Amino acid sequence: MNSNNTAQLLARLLAQLNTVIVGKPTQVSDCVACLLSGGHLLIEDVPGVGKTTLAHALSRSFGLKFSRVQFTADLMPSDLTGVSIYERGKESFVFHPGPVFAQVLLADEINRASPKTQSSLLEAMEEKQVTVEGETRPLPQPFFVIATQNPHDQLGTYALPESQLDRFLMRISLGYPDRASERVLLAGSGRQGMVEQLQAVLSPQDLAALQAAVLQVSATEPLLNYVQDLIAATRSGQWFLQGLSPRAGIALLRAAKAQALLSGRDYVAPDDVQAILPQTIAHRLIPVADAGRGSESQVRAMMAAVALP
Repeated sequence: MNSNNTAQLLARLLAQLNTVIVGKPTQVSDCVACLLSGGHLLIEDVPGVGKTTLAHALSRSFGLKFSRVQFTADLMPSDLTGVSIYERGKESFVFHPGPVFAQVLLADEINRASPKTQSSLLEAMEEKQVTVEGETRPLPQPFFVIATQNPHDQLGTYALPESQLDRFLMRISLGYPDRASERVLLAGSGRQGMVEQLQAVLSPQDLAALQAAVLQVSATEPLLNYVQDLIAATRSGQWFLQGLSPRAGIALLRAAKAQALLSGRDYVAPDDVQAILPQTIAHRLIPVADAGRGSESQVRAMMAAVALP
């Protein structure tokens, strides 16, 4: 697809999503950028602000197979990946795939499950495959995980380990709607009904083409220097206890390229990096100051101290 068609399709996609998720254009754009980057998304928020609706609307807008798993303390890894069951008629074991075999998987309240079950999702997110009873099975393409996480001060939650957090390209928070947006929600029909009526704006093939287009977005030498300066700042010890890994740096640049594509450009600008920086790196870092894990305010303070190219 050419650049004009790409811009028009992405504009239609964002417009459709913003009719369902009212008053949250930045978060909707971040979600699309994360999908175009080929990463996974973590949404940390209180219940009832539209996390499930956003995930379902995104899958329908791309014509992708959607699956939802409610993570609980007694959820077993096999509940996620599937099991082999003996069938008398075939006189053999037949594999019954679990909900992880979807193109968009909503892992709801992921931090309510045990670490063992959380780790079973790790292979799927990183390798795009699962191993069940010694046999490796590929997952559908694309494979996009949207995990929701309750605030850590709520009862019955298990903190996600650093290795799991690092698998998420972005972490966002929807937050409460403003007064005008909430009035639209109160006066309108249910969001679930709207989601069920959504038509696919793009196809899975279009998504694959867009993900390939993200990789073709160029980054100049001064821009790469700026990204490296930001990465070095996280490692300086002034802001965070430990800095970003090389993998996190690659993820940051990939997200910036997706942001550039959403902005209608074939090159990355410093604005693109700044637009996605807090969402992409805050959850991977522990501030030196007592600002709480993954403090976005600390990331913004660091960003302000790094000179632009």
